[in-house]
Order: sequence, then C-alpha cells, then structure tokens
Amino acid sequence: MLSISGLSHTYPNGTRALDDVTLEIPRGMFGLLGPNGAGKSSLMRCLATLQVPSAGAIRFDGIDVLAEPEKLRATLGYLPQDFGVYPRVSAWDMLDHLAVLKGVAGRGERRETVEALLQQVNLWEVRKKAIAGFSGGMRQRFGIAQALIANPRLIIVDEPTAGLDPEERNRFNNLLAEIGENVVVILSTHIVDDVTDLCSRMAILVGGRIVRAGTPRALIDELRGRVWSASVPKDELPALRERLPVIATRLRGGQPMVHVLADARPDTGFEPVEAGLEDVYFSTLHAHRSAGTHGNGHGAGQPAAALAA
Repeated sequence: MLSISGLSHTYPNGTRALDDVTLEIPRGMFGLLGPNGAGKSSLMRCLATLQVPSAGAIRFDGIDVLAEPEKLRATLGYLPQDFGVYPRVSAWDMLDHLAVLKGVAGRGERRETVEALLQQVNLWEVRKKAIAGFSGGMRQRFGIAQALIANPRLIIVDEPTAGLDPEERNRFNNLLAEIGENVVVILSTHIVDDVTDLCSRMAILVGGRIVRAGTPRALIDELRGRVWSASVPKDELPALRERLPVIATRLRGGQPMVHVLADARPDTGFEPVEAGLEDVYFSTLHAHRSAGTHGNGHGAGQPAAALAA
C-alpha cells in the first residue's frame, strides 16, 4: 500500500505544482489522469524520490519515503516521461549496466536477469541492436525492462504511451497489465483509454489537486442518465456552448458531435448516451474550469465535491 498524505510542492519560481494531495493506492494498476501541466510529473518525481516536496508525507509498506528514500529506491521501478539512454549501446549491454547499478552484482545472476527481462518485453531478438535504432515503442518496452530490474514492489510509469502507434500502445499496455497483477503500478497519463483498459482504481489531478478518485466503474455510474449527445453544425457550436454545459466535442464524419451533461434532455435533437470514462474526465475538467472563471477565480481551490457535477 502506498499512502500519500497532504503532499504539496512549490517550485522556487512560486509555481504551486501540488496542493494537499492525499491518496491511498493499493496493489494493482492505479491510473492518475490529468491534463498537461496538472502536476502529474511533479507528483511522480516526489514519489520516485527525485525531488523533496514542500510539505506532506509518503509511506510505502512501512517505509517513510521522505525520511528514508534509499529504502524506497531499493524496491522502486521508474519509467520517467523522458527516458534517456546511451543510444549507441546495445539493449543487452545497457540493461546489464543498469542491473549493476541496481545492485545485481553476480555475473551469472545478472545474465539470467537480463535475459529474462528482454524475453518478457519481447526484445530478445534485437538484444544486440543499438538502442538508437529502436522505434518509440521498443524504447518504451526497454524502459519497462530497466524498471523491472531487481523485482520492484512499486513501479511508476509517467506518460508511457504518448506518441506510440496503436499497435505498440496495445503491446505496451498488455505488458503493463501483466506486471500490475502483483505489485503497485502507478500509471500517470492524459490518455483516458489507457486508464479505462488497465486500471482498477484511479484519480484525476487538476491544478495540483486530486478532484476525483475511485474505481472507473463507480465514477462512470455517477453520470448514468446524465450524458446527452447530438450532431451540431460547426457554426452553431459557439452559441450552444453559451447555453448548455458542453463537456466534449469530437468530429464524426467531419460533423461535430457534442456531449452535454444534464439531468434532463437539454434540447431537441439530443439523445441519451451511455457514459464512459472520457465523460467523467471531461465533465471534471469542465467543472474545474467553470469554477475557475466564476467566484474566487481559483479552480484548483474548489473542494472535490464541487467538481463532481
């Protein structure tokens, strides 16, 4: 169990990246959703002991992470958003080097570890190839391999599927799902489908604060019967946004399809649709932004309950 309590962080330039974040994260896949700039990477860096938060506490399986960061590092696997490697080194040699750094000292043990990991992430056939020649998806799978060295009990992956093509994204997500059965895996992303596909629990981070948390199913059920959809001409969209709480717009066959959140049919032409996690996410962002443009003008300061509708 990973426990985060009252975590806040303000950078030297005055930017408040995290604001009183509190979460309980059990074993399994946990999704952290949020738009760019929400504070996801700042939170991941604090959890990975790469930066010390301004306030708060982090505990993992009895370890006080802020007081004893080296104990967490011994059981941590981390794939940051920008994973850099020596490009001219082969996958085998790089993973072998990283295993040494992780404390796998014996040559035989290290060989077994490297071979097993390259097999697990389906890179065995290209083990002698320089990482510079890897595709984006292959690099991400290598990133997971290095994160799995020494059998970590906490794994953090930050925006792992951004930029991957659909085939590589599916392959990577299948790998994550397999890994997440027995350890704590935190998936930080702005891609809603990744959380839908993989995570049994989740939270939404906006403006440095946790504004929704729970199981995807429970959060979706809160919107049951309240999401309405209609096809709208492009030139009518601005006026519609003024009249109705439009939470999302997407093109279908070149024609805008809007989703509106309302307790009753908002207008003629609208039909009820089954809510999905995208609707949860977009309605949360819509409420947050609305709170930021009315009242105190500080959306991140609104309580989570106020952002649920």
